[in-house]
Formats: sequence, structure tokens, C-alpha cells
Amino acid sequence: MSRGNITRRGKNSWRLKFDVSRHADGRRETRYVTVKGKRQDAQRELTRLLAQADTGTLPEPSRMTVEECITGWLDGAHGLAPKTAERYRQLAEQQIYPHLGAIRLQKLKPAKVQEWHGSLIKSGGKDGKPLSAQTVTHAHRVLHRALERGVENETLARNVASIVSPPKVEKEEIEILSAEEVAATLGKLQGHDLYSIAAVALATGMRRGELLAARWSDCALDGAACVRVARSLEETKAGLRFKPPKSKRSRRTISLPPNAVGVLCEHRRKQLEKRLALGLGRPHPETLIFCNLEGSPMSPDDLSRDWARACKSLGLPKVTFHALRHTHVSALIAAGLDVIAISRRIGHSSPTVTLNTYGHLFLNTDAAAANAIEAAMMRTTR
Repeated sequence: MSRGNITRRGKNSWRLKFDVSRHADGRRETRYVTVKGKRQDAQRELTRLLAQADTGTLPEPSRMTVEECITGWLDGAHGLAPKTAERYRQLAEQQIYPHLGAIRLQKLKPAKVQEWHGSLIKSGGKDGKPLSAQTVTHAHRVLHRALERGVENETLARNVASIVSPPKVEKEEIEILSAEEVAATLGKLQGHDLYSIAAVALATGMRRGELLAARWSDCALDGAACVRVARSLEETKAGLRFKPPKSKRSRRTISLPPNAVGVLCEHRRKQLEKRLALGLGRPHPETLIFCNLEGSPMSPDDLSRDWARACKSLGLPKVTFHALRHTHVSALIAAGLDVIAISRRIGHSSPTVTLNTYGHLFLNTDAAAANAIEAAMMRTTR
């Protein structure tokens, strides 16, 4: 006889009902849990809960701690991307469990959450150093989402993290290279292994993971030159994996300016020479455009570290590799493109995201910047 069943409660909501043996006389206690997502997600959660019940590790709702609540939520959060889940676990282990983990859910009060924020801001970082408001906000988000799960499965009557707001995060100015800095950067990178990928990042605004996942089959260099963003490369503790683009609108086709076509043609010629020298043969359509010497995927984190080292050794502006994407967007804004066209080109989920990120640049455009960047890149590719 089945110990549990699943009932649909809405379009993407399911109620789990299952029995737990809790009494010496053999009587069973019935539990109810709500799960959002697909039916498969609900089935996996029911299987997990029954396994905990069988091993005696299923917490009593009234005695469940904050750590048990978050751990249970993360273990069953199948909708989270691996990188996101990894980051959430890191935040929980470093910023939440040491301060709030042992507190019973029913005992967690808004004042304690407020006190937690203050402790993190003051000394929540490594070696007791202050923690940024941004990191505290991220940790608060993890707590909030886990407690919301507790409300959904009726373990909690309210989400105290909804009552207390995280600390205000001052919006930081995004890093952008000026037209002169673009020319100087590309000039100093000439002959460096990072030249091609940096030039293409500037010319397309592609994200780091998108660049590292691109294959030659995704790229057309004749006629209407373009590059298709069909996937991204992600790095977690488990290793590298290709995944679908960040959002539905991240799957897109980007037209390539002439200077980028020239860069890619030269890059392909050099890649062919290296492959032939190693006995690997000619690149085939599925060969990665930007990869390690033997053709394996390049670690995104290694790319960032290599970029930081190049900035230091070559005297480049000390900006992150992601700043090249920001620089591309600033040039599009300066050239007078509307926000919808820009949003589509860079793969934002909506124009609202573009405005939230780059709104201040729309108010302060430089009409010559785009042409200056294009001219600077053309000078370095002749």
C-alpha cells in the first residue's frame, strides 16, 4: 500500500501527502507538503521525504532548525542551476549557519534577522572582516527562499525574512573602457593569446561563458557574418558543463562587424596551424572557437585569471573581462540604438533589465564613441 500520494493544486503546484510512523502504538502521523514545479519534481521530493522518514532523519516540524530547513530546501531545489545551488550552499554555510543555523524555525524572530544583518556587515567576512551589503543581501535571499518553502509546506505560519529588509546596496558604477582605452588595450594585446577573444567580446558583447561555448558551426564569416549563441559554458566544483543560455532571449544571433570577422578569420588560421602541428587535423564544425591548445574547453575562471594577469603585465586598464561586454553596450547606446535593439543583441531577458543596468548611460551618451571604438579596432586588425 502506498504511503504517499501527489495531488495537483494548481498549474505548477502539487500537494504531497505521506505517512510517518511516530508513535509507539503504531499510529502514523500524516504530513502535508506543497511542491512547485513539474510532477517529476514532486515525485522526487516525495521519494526524498519518505527516505528520510525511513532512516529517522526527517525533522519534526516543530523542532526543525534553520539549518535543517535550508539544507532540506537546497537538497530538493531541483529547479536551481548547478552554479546557483553551489553559490547558495556557500552562502548558507559561511553566512547563515554559523549565526542562525541552530535556531528552531518557530523561534526565529524578525529582530534576530535584523541582528544577523548587522553582525555580517560588521564582521561576517573572512577573518572577521566586514562583509559587503551586496553579499549580505544575497545571503538574505537564500534565507528568504528557504523560509518561503517552510510557509508553503505549512511548517511556518509566516516568513520572517519578508518582514525585515536586507541592507540597502549602493549601485556601483559599471566598468567601461573609453574609446582611447579600447584602442590602447587591443594594441597592447596584439600577439597575445587573449587578443582574439577580447576583440570578439568587445565587438559582440557576448558573455564569458557564451564565448567559451561557441563552436565554428555557430559562426558564419561569409556574406551576412554572424555568430549564434546556442549555449554557455559553466564551471562548478563538479567541473565544466555546457548548458542552455541564461534565458530564453539569451539564445540569439549576433551580426558581426567587419573587424570581428577579420579577427576570427585570423584566429581560425592560427588554430589550424597549431592543430596541424600537434597532429590533430583540421578543425571540424563542432570544434570550439576559443579553447585550450588540444581543443578542450577553457575554464571560465582561468580566463578571468589570465585576463587579470595580462592587465597587470601589459599595463592594461584594471577592469574585469566582463567589462568588455559593458563597453560594447556603452558603444551601442552612444551610437543611438534603442533599448529594445540593445537588449536583444546582448541577450537580456527584457529591456527592463537593460535599463536597470545601463540606464544612466542612456542619459549621458557620447555620439562619437561607437565610431571611435570601431575605428580603433580596425586599426589594430589591419
